Amino acid sequence: MIYLDNAATGGEKPASVKGAVAAALESCANPGRSGHRLSLALAQRVLDCRILLAELFGCPSFERVVFTASCTEALNILLFGTLSKGDHVVTTCLEHNSVLRPLEALARAGIIEYDVAPLVNGRLLPESVAALVREETRAAVVTSASNVTGETPDLAAIRSLLPERVLLFADGAQGAGHIPLRMDKTGIDGLALAGHKGLCAIQGAAALLFSERVSPRPLLYGGTGSMSFDLGMPDFYPDRLESGTLSYPAVVSLFEGALLVKEHRREWAEKLFSVTAAVHSAMQAIPRVRVRFSPNPCGIVSFEHESIPSEEAAGILSERFGIAVRGGLHCAPLMHRALGTFPDGLVRASFSPFQGMREADALLAALRAM
Repeated sequence: MIYLDNAATGGEKPASVKGAVAAALESCANPGRSGHRLSLALAQRVLDCRILLAELFGCPSFERVVFTASCTEALNILLFGTLSKGDHVVTTCLEHNSVLRPLEALARAGIIEYDVAPLVNGRLLPESVAALVREETRAAVVTSASNVTGETPDLAAIRSLLPERVLLFADGAQGAGHIPLRMDKTGIDGLALAGHKGLCAIQGAAALLFSERVSPRPLLYGGTGSMSFDLGMPDFYPDRLESGTLSYPAVVSLFEGALLVKEHRREWAEKLFSVTAAVHSAMQAIPRVRVRFSPNPCGIVSFEHESIPSEEAAGILSERFGIAVRGGLHCAPLMHRALGTFPDGLVRASFSPFQGMREADALLAALRAM
């Protein structure tokens, strides 16, 4: 099968990532929870990953790099742990449900209110986000890249238009590993990462990075290996937000993936932009297919067939042509409403840096035959 569902999870893991995971399974211990040499050695590898992520993403301190099981968990910690009664939030129609559902839960509980910036001529404008800011606005939450179209909002421009008091949170699930994401240069106060997509790590590898302007409250309570005499949670990070045993295999996979991104991100982004540009051009000449994306460095190619519903089209590509794509709403219902593709959604093919025109040509040939 040709796997073109990399926006859901990366299908091919580099050798260094797979090797690190295999080695982690051979060295089974709890990092930092005991005083023996193996536990301490694993704890050092965990620290190395924190330091690397802080460097790569411009986080002010490695202590403010917290490992989570998913980007969704990271976003929940950020939103539930930062927002308080009476706060107002600005978000956008590009967002994934990992942002929208926490905000909606907080709103239904009467804790916050939120507004959603629309598309203008098919694009998210920084001015549209800034225009929704109120006196009580606490934060703006904006994706780094749409998982539907691959659009990458201008986070730096959004930050420049926000009042200094307003925090900027970014969902890095689709953008991390593909586009530059520097908290220090962009003014991001909270960045949630999914390791298993553009960062080449395995599922279960994710992180939350936050600035010194943010002090999230814990959502989980339990053992941290520190301050065990105190029944309250530690008052320092990362321990305050990391209850329970870390997934050491996930952390070391994230370390190896981040090393590769540090070295190859620019060339990978250029390749993905080139592939999506070629597909964009060729797809416009295919009858009954409507293109719903622009060339992008995230590898996302979305389209609709004029007579076949998106999920049925995805099924045909899988069963008849051996191509794995995704149909439907992609957990981003407001984006599809904005595009006019709700409720059927779109077919999304998504490429990894380890793929190219061979896979693209197979997709195009299949669409011509449908």
